Amino acid sequence: MRKKLKKRNSVSWVTYIVVLLIGLAMLYPIIWMFFATFKSNAEIFGSVKLLPSSFSFQSYIDGWHVNSKITYTTFFKNSFVMTIITTLFTVLSSAIVAYGFARYQFPGKKILFGILIATLMLPGAVVMIPRYAMFNKLGLVDTYWPFYLQGLLSVNSFFVFMLIQFIRGLPRELDESAYLDGCSDLKVFVKILVPLMKPALFSAGLFQFMWTYNDYTNVLIYINSVKKYTLSLALRLSLDAESVVQWNKVMAMSFLSILPLIILFFAAQKYFVEGIATSGLKG
Repeated sequence: MRKKLKKRNSVSWVTYIVVLLIGLAMLYPIIWMFFATFKSNAEIFGSVKLLPSSFSFQSYIDGWHVNSKITYTTFFKNSFVMTIITTLFTVLSSAIVAYGFARYQFPGKKILFGILIATLMLPGAVVMIPRYAMFNKLGLVDTYWPFYLQGLLSVNSFFVFMLIQFIRGLPRELDESAYLDGCSDLKVFVKILVPLMKPALFSAGLFQFMWTYNDYTNVLIYINSVKKYTLSLALRLSLDAESVVQWNKVMAMSFLSILPLIILFFAAQKYFVEGIATSGLKG
C-alpha cells in the first residue's frame, strides 16, 4: 500500500510540474509583453533578456495620451459600452430562441433547425458585404447599432445551438410541474430554466464578450469616427500616429487592453468550465 501511495504521489507531482511548465509556456508571451513595456526600442529588438535594464511607468503615461484631445479613456469606454450591451443582447436573444427550439413543436421546426446548423458553416466573408450594404441603407454605419442588432436578433447561431443542447439536457418534468402550479410559459422560462442555465449562459456571455472585445475587422468596417474607436482600432491608430513607433507605449496599451479579459476569464472560470462540460457540444 505504501509503495502504491508513493507511486501515486510521484505521478501527481510529475503531472503538476508538467502542467505548470505548460502554463508558463502559454503565459510567456503576456509576461514578455509586460516587461517590454519598460524597455526602449533598442532594448526590445537588440536583446533577448526578459527583464529590462530599468523600470519606469512613463510608457504607460505617454501611451495613454494619443494626442492632446483623445486618450485611451475614450477607447476603453467605447469598448466596454459596445461589448457589454452586445453581450447582454446576444445572451438574451440566444436563450429565448434556444428555449423555443428545445421545448416547443411547431411547423417547419426541423427545417429551421437545419438552416440554423447550416449557418454555422457559412464563412463570415460571404455575408460581410451584404450586411454592410443593409446597415448602410438603414443609416446605422458609424454607430454601434450594427453590433447591437446582430446580438438582439441572435445572429450568432453557435450560441443558440449550444443553449439548445443544454436545455435538452434539463428534464421536462420541471416544466410540467411548474405548469401544474399555474406558471405561464414566460414564468417557466424565467423562474425555472434560466437559473439552471447559468453555466451555459456564462459560457456564451464570456465567448461573446471576448469575440466582440477583440473584434477588429467589423469595427473597422462600421466605425469611421476616431472618437468612437474601440481598443482594437486605437492600438492600430497608435502605430500610425508616429513616424517612428515607440513599441514600449504600444506594448503598454496592449497589456492594459488584454488585462480585463484575463481578469474576467479567471473570475468566471468556474462557470466557463462547467458550461462547456455540461452544455451542448455533445450529440
